[in-house]
Amino acid sequence: MTTSQANQTLAVSTAGLTKRFGGRTVVDGVDLAIPRGTVCGFVGPNGAGKTTTIRMLLGLIRPSAGTGTIMGGSLTSPQSYLAKVGALIESPAFYPQLSGRDNLKALAKLGRISSSKIDPALARTGMTARSKDKYRSYSLGMKQRLGIAASLLAGPELLILDEPTNGLDPAGIVEMRGLIRSFADEGITVLVSSHLISEIEQVCDHVVMIRAGKIVHQGPVASLREGQQVDIEAAPENDSDLERLTKVLETAGHTVAQSGSGLTVSVAGDVSGADLNRLAAENGITLRKLSEQSRSLEKAFFELTGTESADVPVGQEMGAIR
Repeated sequence: MTTSQANQTLAVSTAGLTKRFGGRTVVDGVDLAIPRGTVCGFVGPNGAGKTTTIRMLLGLIRPSAGTGTIMGGSLTSPQSYLAKVGALIESPAFYPQLSGRDNLKALAKLGRISSSKIDPALARTGMTARSKDKYRSYSLGMKQRLGIAASLLAGPELLILDEPTNGLDPAGIVEMRGLIRSFADEGITVLVSSHLISEIEQVCDHVVMIRAGKIVHQGPVASLREGQQVDIEAAPENDSDLERLTKVLETAGHTVAQSGSGLTVSVAGDVSGADLNRLAAENGITLRKLSEQSRSLEKAFFELTGTESADVPVGQEMGAIR
């Protein structure tokens, strides 16, 4: 793909994006290719390099190496694209003594943005009813929503959200998912960073997985799931057949682990529960339980990185810098 073609089809494109702090490499040769109009999940453990990468994309810190384009503008000239980008990075900063509405008024004035953009931004993030309350009275989730409202003021073509569901209750998380999808439906590209893979898969159609500063996978969510193994829960009608069923499945090349009175069977993507049922029947075993577990991004991440958990505490992997 030529540079011109990439500018037309990709919201974000980088090559060899790298950031070093002293002798520590926090982001290591990252090649991003985020299609326009998608909701892209940027996922990895705390400390993986997500926030550092985002800060480079926004011109907040300078890359140690690498090139890139964001919404057609060069990474080396943030002024060429930042007017098209809205962002919520970590905890939003507002004046605690001002109301939510007055905080947005101040931001609009500083950005030379029409005050007519404030009410729609508040409405879209569910903050209208509390907009006259002081910011210091807001819950963490409400502060997140006001931060997103602020990022919408300029009418961005690319929206970058770092941990947008942080602090939200379950109902708020569901509302946030719908809000994020609505942005993409209007043609806005959304980059959502999170360490919670199970949350990302609820809303994203594209995903970038990063660990220890390096990309381990990127592409459509659907294609990633299709390439993963499937877990099938199986249990024989007679408990005495459990050991024999285990041997039958292992002989067929499946990975088997005992789970309570049944088995968890990891099979290749083209093997179905019906195939396992047929195999058991051919060996004189009747199954009382057979259920296929849904394919998840979380499982894919573990398999791609060899980790047991996607949520690695800050400081365990790359120090305190993300």
